[in-house]
Amino acid sequence: MSEIDSADMGPWLSPEELEFVRRKVPMVYVDVVPVRLDEYGKLEAIGMLLCVDGDTILRSFPTGRVLFHEGVREALVRHIEKDLGAMALPQMPSAIVPFTVTEYFPTPGAGFVDPRQHAVALAYIVPMQGDCNPGSDSLEFTWFTPGDARTPELQAELSEGHAALLRQALAKIGEL
Repeated sequence: MSEIDSADMGPWLSPEELEFVRRKVPMVYVDVVPVRLDEYGKLEAIGMLLCVDGDTILRSFPTGRVLFHEGVREALVRHIEKDLGAMALPQMPSAIVPFTVTEYFPTPGAGFVDPRQHAVALAYIVPMQGDCNPGSDSLEFTWFTPGDARTPELQAELSEGHAALLRQALAKIGEL
């Protein structure tokens, strides 16, 4: 097998090409649930972004596509840096095993909905030790206590998929 030259990968997909591929092939994404842990590894806070989605303002987690020839670890670091800043200082796990896998479908009623595409998201709980600041696509970044994160009011501020992701993360950490 020959080594792949970066020139062989070609340019990024154009918006039209990406739209075509999204209609034909499931896309791979990573979801990041940022957390603060105390010195004993107990959950202190969960971080969420406040974003504008069309006419709606909602909370979300850092998320994004895994690019061609990009490892999952690299995709996680890239999206954390893009959405939370270079000083977020994520504590990446030694083994890149998601705590859950979520599917999004373009058709309502088939599970979580992403009208653009069928997507498979690998979700990770990632402790942050630095300062998290919202990227240019977000209005703010806020830390919430586990008690606040469990409230129906806060979960109503998330998309259905990210609200379910939050509940799964809380359950995984033993805080549900």
